[in-house]
Amino acid sequence: MSGLPPVVLPPSIADLSDEQVVALYGLEARPASGTSSVGWLRVNFVTTLDGSASAGGVTAGIGGPDDLRVFDLLRRVTDVVLVAAGTVRDEGYGPMRVRDADVAWRRAHGMPDHPVFAIVSGSLSLDPSSPVFTDAPVRPIVLTSPSAPADRREALAAVADVVSCGEDSVDVGLVRDTLVSRGLGRIHCEGGPSFLGSLIAADLVDELCLTIDPSLEGGAGPRIARGSSPDLRRMRLAHVLRGADDVLLTRYVRQVD
Repeated sequence: MSGLPPVVLPPSIADLSDEQVVALYGLEARPASGTSSVGWLRVNFVTTLDGSASAGGVTAGIGGPDDLRVFDLLRRVTDVVLVAAGTVRDEGYGPMRVRDADVAWRRAHGMPDHPVFAIVSGSLSLDPSSPVFTDAPVRPIVLTSPSAPADRREALAAVADVVSCGEDSVDVGLVRDTLVSRGLGRIHCEGGPSFLGSLIAADLVDELCLTIDPSLEGGAGPRIARGSSPDLRRMRLAHVLRGADDVLLTRYVRQVD
């Protein structure tokens, strides 16, 4: 086997400080908060080696502590966390609060203490008495369509800004435009698969942060994206980090021709 090059593994995230990790994820390269008419839409997902986006129906069983570390740091640097309502329910989301260390970082960088929580729901099947709304440090935004039930819209309007984006269904392009128009240019999407599929089909994904868990799920878990996009969307590898137990933390950005 002589003559083969040595195996080179990605750098370990354990050797990097939080500031170094944030720098790797390119905060400086994206538009400053409230200054861009276009914005930057980043999505963050985790998958097994065989392509499952969950284990036992939720993502908590895959990714490990380093995935959670990146998860928190990505929230640290964003203006708004964007999630489809089904994922909010399935993953048991609470109010959108970041950690004390993240609050301190955001204050030092001229950002509000917490990101805005933006929830996409065509049917408005959301509980206005949920802590997602009642304990929110910042008034959430619910992005829906004019065809959503009026009684649900009225109930949610008491605890969130309810904004129509589209006509018979939610237009994901208008979702992005609505957030950017509110000065929320750094958009961080956490799911789910159907919503990501819609974003891909509309060519709205600027960046994918994908954690690859070295496990085989072998069941009926979903892909990270589900939909019908006719075209491949080429992405460029920005970096790969190695986490504990051989987890890979990857970052891809939009391929510019």
